[in-house]
Amino acid sequence: MSVVANNAGDEAAVARKKLGFGFWLCVGWLGLMLFVAVFTPLLPLKSPTANFLDSSQGRPPYAPSWKHWFGTDKDARDVFSRTLHGARISLTVGFSAITAGFLIGGTVGVISGYFRGWIDRVSSFVFVVLLSFPSLVLAILLTSLIERSLLTVSLVLGLLSIAPVGRLARAATLQYSDREFVLAARQIGAKDRHIIIKEILPNVAIPMSSLALLGMAVAVVAEGGLSFLGLSVEKGITWGGLIQLGSDASKTLEKAPWISFFPILMLFLTVLSLNFAGDRLRTFFDVKEMTL
Repeated sequence: MSVVANNAGDEAAVARKKLGFGFWLCVGWLGLMLFVAVFTPLLPLKSPTANFLDSSQGRPPYAPSWKHWFGTDKDARDVFSRTLHGARISLTVGFSAITAGFLIGGTVGVISGYFRGWIDRVSSFVFVVLLSFPSLVLAILLTSLIERSLLTVSLVLGLLSIAPVGRLARAATLQYSDREFVLAARQIGAKDRHIIIKEILPNVAIPMSSLALLGMAVAVVAEGGLSFLGLSVEKGITWGGLIQLGSDASKTLEKAPWISFFPILMLFLTVLSLNFAGDRLRTFFDVKEMTL
């Protein structure tokens, strides 16, 4: 009986370690979105700013058709082309924000978790202060005060990711800093810099990297929310900006729901893929959300 139970337990453990078809499906979608974001200007798409007025169909917006796969908006602009172009800024902001958060928050978290003492107390206090602010409110406040370029919006969202990333990096560093291989490195006279780079960082970076996809999903949603409020990147097309319809939103959606539906669908599928892939990687690497 115990042998059967052990075999069942081993099979369950192996099953948990498999990434699964859903993971690779999400990776495929994310790869497609990355391809679109990079090569959109080179693809044979209609101009996202051109007006495609058709006297035979009356006044725009025009419903989806073979000519306009996602239909047009009220200015007769092709929604399909605009949706694909919107992936560029939305994904760039999401990637840049989480990269900035990981570089700053991860570095501070590793240093504070390794050296501890006053460094740890100060950084932990800063993390708590940052986490005390409502993220969306702080993002709205900052973006309303500065020029809303691609760089500044990315930095604002990156600032919001510093505290949660830093706390996770600190917790992981605390876990590994007292392990045998770190103690052995200290005994043979290895310097702190060598221990952090060669011993601590590789063990922290692998599980932390699985959380990058989850953080990017949050950043993409946050950028979409700011765009919907008119507080994201001023120049360019974003998914959130396409969803935002202005003061006559209810009448426009009632008449032409496809204008917002397709950008929402693309945003939903991308965020779903990021969340699912990140969650599967976290399970694969057996990452625990430590909050020491």
